[in-house]
Amino acid sequence: MTDYRLGEVEMKFADIIWDREPLTSGELAKLCAQELQWKKSTTYTILRRVCDRGLFQNVEGIVTSLVSKQEFLSKQSTQFVEQAFAGSLPKFVAAFTADRKLSEEEAAELLRIIDQSM
Repeated sequence: MTDYRLGEVEMKFADIIWDREPLTSGELAKLCAQELQWKKSTTYTILRRVCDRGLFQNVEGIVTSLVSKQEFLSKQSTQFVEQAFAGSLPKFVAAFTADRKLSEEEAAELLRIIDQSM
């Protein structure tokens, strides 16, 4: 089963791949050195970790995603709602809006999304 949790730094790493795939593991190491100030060994360690989670693959030195960023974010959101709100979307929305008021545009967009999913 794919683990849809990434820490902040792992998410930056994943974004590098999603934004540029396919890319070689060598290119990835250079990009991570520039953007994250990582050593090559750190890049390969994190790459192995996200590959083991089923998010990416490194086949013959070519890194590609197994899960799109959109799919990842969708599954991550679903996992969060399941764990934090017992799968209740209404409870999630109530908690999300408890400290802030939705604009008319946001409310209309939510209603549109609900109508489309029925």
